[in-house]
Amino acid sequence: MRRFLLMLIVLLCVSSTVAAQSASPSDPSSPASGGKPADEQTALIKALLERMARLEERIAELEARKPAAIAVPSAEAIAPAAVTEKAAPPAPSGQRGMNHPGMGQGNAPSQEAVFPSLKISGFADVVFSATNESNVNSGFNLGQLVLHMASPLSKKVSYFGEISFTATATGYNVEVERSIIRYDRNDYFKLSFGRYHTPVSYWNTAFHHGAWLQTTISRPEMIKFGSRLLPVHFIGFLSEGDVRSGSAGLTYSVGVGNGRGATISRGGDAGDVNNNRAWLINLNSRPAKPYGLQFGGTIYRDKLSPAAGQRFNEWISSAYLAWTHETPEFLAEFSNVHHFDVNTSRKFNTQAFYVQLAYRLPFAEKKWKPYYRFDYINRPATETVLGITDFMSSTVGLRWDISDYAAFKSEYRNTKKGPGQPHINGLFLQTSFTF
Repeated sequence: MRRFLLMLIVLLCVSSTVAAQSASPSDPSSPASGGKPADEQTALIKALLERMARLEERIAELEARKPAAIAVPSAEAIAPAAVTEKAAPPAPSGQRGMNHPGMGQGNAPSQEAVFPSLKISGFADVVFSATNESNVNSGFNLGQLVLHMASPLSKKVSYFGEISFTATATGYNVEVERSIIRYDRNDYFKLSFGRYHTPVSYWNTAFHHGAWLQTTISRPEMIKFGSRLLPVHFIGFLSEGDVRSGSAGLTYSVGVGNGRGATISRGGDAGDVNNNRAWLINLNSRPAKPYGLQFGGTIYRDKLSPAAGQRFNEWISSAYLAWTHETPEFLAEFSNVHHFDVNTSRKFNTQAFYVQLAYRLPFAEKKWKPYYRFDYINRPATETVLGITDFMSSTVGLRWDISDYAAFKSEYRNTKKGPGQPHINGLFLQTSFTF
């Protein structure tokens, strides 16, 4: 098209020149009045044609350079962030704090969404321990190797799984820690099914498996893995989302599922031990200011059948306050586990709490973080369900982030288990990382 227009313009110019030169000599403005010979007209036309050829070559050269010089952005590059995020929905959370690094939320697609799109990440740690506890040897422990698997299945449906490998005296124990499929209707309603970390504790849903995620080496005693005090895992469904609350930042969780298994420390993965489902209600607040502040609470209800003929009603109420600003970091939780013996009408209340303080030091690229935690559990002597003892512990430690994805931690612990028992002193070292 450009060449056609150029040729047309040149031809018009040539025609005008020829017409002007053939005009009447009586016209004083005519170039022909000067009596120019015909060979001059021919030379003029030739010069114009040569100029047209050079212009065509220049146009061809510019068109050849155009693809390399001018990059046309793709539709994904100029699309709003909200559009590209919908193509890769976040991994199922089930509760606050679950979108930590390593959750496998996936990258925004460069061209278009592909379903499913699996991403795998992991955590691992190695621990050295030495204590004066009788019949306990010092030495190294491999800790846990944890794999996170996340995959969007559509724009609103996603899957998340977590598998752990734990070293034992006879080999390795493989456990499906979480397996969740979630439908994200919108920010106010998300529905998921599977195996969760029970949202009855802030720590249990904020840090999960993978010691690199938490400041300390160990979890609090009240919510340690294998705990008999609080149910660590929950199998069922969970509805969650935001609550329209402005700067209060309210979120909720409502769940129904299997209660504790025949082994109190485990959930009912293969089915409930009775015909009564456990349920829970959780409400949290993340106000806009100050940054990093969170608080909330949970009510958990279940009916237990730990042995033939035994029936207990269980009510767990818990509350937490967390400030994760890191300068300082403050975590505190309290739980009351109430059991009612249906056969004897006796009541038992076991209380537990922890308080943890930490501060990321401002020098040395902010890689050093000292911390302290106090743990406490008080169980009535007549309580027969949990089978635990009183517990009190003080932990002093230091975390050193040797890179953005690895940390070295050292802890000193002073622990007392049960009345009349001696204090146990221990030194613990750990390297933990994510990949």
